[in-house]
Amino acid sequence: MRGEGAVALAHAAAVCNGLADAGVRHLVFCPGSRSAPVALAANAHSSLRLWRHLDERSAAFFALGIAKATQQPVALLCTSGTAAANFFPAIIEAKYARVPLVVLTADRPHELREVGAPQAIDQVHLFGRHVKAAFDLAPPEDSDDMRRVARTTAARAAALASSVPAGPVHLNLPLREPLLPAGGESVAAAVLRQAASSAQRIPQVATGAPTLSEQDIESIANLVRPGQRGLIVCGPQDDPSLPAAASELARALAFPLLADPLSGLRCGEHDRSLIIDAYDAFLRTREWVERVRPEIVIRFGAMPTSKAYRLYLEYGESEHERITHLVVDPGGQWLDPTYLATHVIHADPVDFSRRLAQRLGTSAPDHAKDESGVDGRAVVSTWCRQWLEANEKARRVMEREIARFAEPFEGGIFPVLNEMLPSDVTLFVGNSMPVRDLDSFFGSRQRPLRILGNRGANGIDGLTSTALGAAAGTQRPVVLVVGDLSFYHDLNGLLSAQQYALDLVVVLLHNDGGGIFSFLPQANLEHSFEYLFGTPHGLDFAPAVAMFGGRYKRLERLDDLSESVRHALDAGGLHVIEMRTERARNAVLHRLVWQAVDQEIAAHLQATSNSKD
Repeated sequence: MRGEGAVALAHAAAVCNGLADAGVRHLVFCPGSRSAPVALAANAHSSLRLWRHLDERSAAFFALGIAKATQQPVALLCTSGTAAANFFPAIIEAKYARVPLVVLTADRPHELREVGAPQAIDQVHLFGRHVKAAFDLAPPEDSDDMRRVARTTAARAAALASSVPAGPVHLNLPLREPLLPAGGESVAAAVLRQAASSAQRIPQVATGAPTLSEQDIESIANLVRPGQRGLIVCGPQDDPSLPAAASELARALAFPLLADPLSGLRCGEHDRSLIIDAYDAFLRTREWVERVRPEIVIRFGAMPTSKAYRLYLEYGESEHERITHLVVDPGGQWLDPTYLATHVIHADPVDFSRRLAQRLGTSAPDHAKDESGVDGRAVVSTWCRQWLEANEKARRVMEREIARFAEPFEGGIFPVLNEMLPSDVTLFVGNSMPVRDLDSFFGSRQRPLRILGNRGANGIDGLTSTALGAAAGTQRPVVLVVGDLSFYHDLNGLLSAQQYALDLVVVLLHNDGGGIFSFLPQANLEHSFEYLFGTPHGLDFAPAVAMFGGRYKRLERLDDLSESVRHALDAGGLHVIEMRTERARNAVLHRLVWQAVDQEIAAHLQATSNSKD
């Protein structure tokens, strides 16, 4: 090596080589001094694409978006000090959403810790239990052995981030000055060429999801039988193979398939004949909750977005004690906030579904028949037909009620987007009210459409940056539906749209505050509601959009949304399409829709009961 600065650069190159060895292809970074060797080494690496950001919080969510969209580990780099702390919100989301991130934080060397050195904080285990693992590397040494340690540890971190359950891993990198070799670009290039030619070998890591034994499958097949009053429920999840596998199992069991909009099951060419997509609306009907009770529930993915579904499960202590509730999760964790699970099964949901469906297919078919004697796995059972009819009626009523509104209705944007969005677009939906309206008003369709959201910690921060990261990772347009408070929280993120010519269409639901609070008991606080919860801000976002090189349009009518979004997608770049609504009135319109569904479902149940009499 040539000089001390070359040691730090070669060490950083070893780290980058390890990341690339383990499949990392994207590195998001914020400029800084202490992280300079890593940034320079990454920029010279042929397998790494760099994405520069000026704001660490936006950068972290941007990396999260790339990782969500590509389902591959993404590296995230910052300098020492409080810069790393700004990564924390996205790291929390990555943990709970199971997104693979490798978080690289440059640090002061050990002798400069806790002695008053500038820009030096305690970065060891900075992220606590919100990362799968944390490694504090030794400072660089001019040694092949230590460079091999750095390279292997980086590869290990990336492999661990990707293993089931995926999540963030922290790699802290203490670096001593001089950080770069004297002599400028030519000397640095020589060091990096030497590092690139290194013949160091590192372990190849293979990972897989857990599978059940044949004996376990047999036991479950004896527990779960076709013809039961059963439900298959799919919450938010990212495995593109699950829709076909879960549908196959639903057909084998003749169970309705309740599909969260972030499950991947509502859109696509897989069998959707048993999909229930309007359950959030009709599970609000008291008569349904009391009379239509399942014997067994099989859930894949996280807990669904719908609060109505959760309350349906929890209704009546004596009732839910008789429900057999299987939670199937490959991550080895306990994803049951209702505490209703009777069986927690740590297995790959796709393998579980296909093997159980195959096992059921070899069983005697008699118990799947309805009263007409028709095999329920070929058609549907009476139980299943009851759910399908309610779903159809609820969807039809919602469409009818939305069509009656003369004013813009926030829930009404999702039927419009469902109808017009092409399959080569990603729909990203913000938290608070947008994801709930997505759940209620976005129905199933045959054309594929990838729908993403940040449902790990359910925060409203970083949504724009995550959506832009998804656009960067897929190189496809993204349509983001987001509320005004969420948009305000992440205005800095818009810079990457301009810097990297990313195609983002923001459908901005602007009700001047926190719209979801109008649905909560706080809305009854007449005098303090607006200040404490409504949080009106009076912001005009048009100048901010222009500052970031975007185009802004404000709609007066919902009927203009389809054409406006289509035009924005055709034009490319950053577009913000704002629709103004009034918070209290929006809550009234939602309740009118739910009331109409409630009346329709209650009448349907009464008619069904009378026909049996």
